[in-house]
Amino acid sequence: MSDLNADKISVAFAGLRALSEVDLKVTSGQIVGLIGPNGAGKTTLVNVLTGFQAATEGFVRLDGQSLSGLKPHEVRRRGVARTFQGGRLFRDLAVIDNLEVTGVGLGLRRAAAIAEARQMLDWMGIAPLADRIAGTLPYTDERRVAIGRALIGKPGYILLDEPAAGMSGPEAAELSALIKRIANEMGCGVLLIEHNVGLVLNLCDHIVVLDSGMVIETGPPDAIRGSEKVRHAYMGTAAETNLPVLEVLA
Repeated sequence: MSDLNADKISVAFAGLRALSEVDLKVTSGQIVGLIGPNGAGKTTLVNVLTGFQAATEGFVRLDGQSLSGLKPHEVRRRGVARTFQGGRLFRDLAVIDNLEVTGVGLGLRRAAAIAEARQMLDWMGIAPLADRIAGTLPYTDERRVAIGRALIGKPGYILLDEPAAGMSGPEAAELSALIKRIANEMGCGVLLIEHNVGLVLNLCDHIVVLDSGMVIETGPPDAIRGSEKVRHAYMGTAAETNLPVLEVLA
């Protein structure tokens, strides 16, 4: 069984520490949640894991081999994929072309890339979207296409950055079912970064909580739900968006 590890990761910007000695591990087929108040360092950690941000200290390892210093496309070719908060689809291209171009970028011949793209859309249940221009998609479909694109090439790990943002309850439930399939059917390790704490508590095998760039708690959902450290981290923020979080943790 393989694993993706962050080992004592620290990141400093102009002397200000965004992350401080953060440890995190995702195993193949496992769903790990990463939560924390706004500004906790969640996206910075994802950027380090995927080569978009260099760590000031510490290492990222995939199956014991260092990924530190690799460019994002090199990390992707090693089998670590990600989505972005904004989707970042090629908005003027058809959905099928968005997936195809990823396959070609990973080294597939065009015919093979098209075939895998169609298989992925079918597996996700969104084959009817294939010829739609990406920029015309509703928000939730855009998120699903972004996940499908990230799964091209059958990565060993996928890091989902706020995939449920703006989704209704039923839409988030559909997303939860999809993430379970990614882990169970594809054997893919999933790191789920979310403000929807209820989704994370109900879906993840293990959860890591960041606050001010530091890990303040780790464990299974029940341990996180009962943690005073986690409750204090959210109560200490003034944003009203964190009030539903406190209800979930109650």
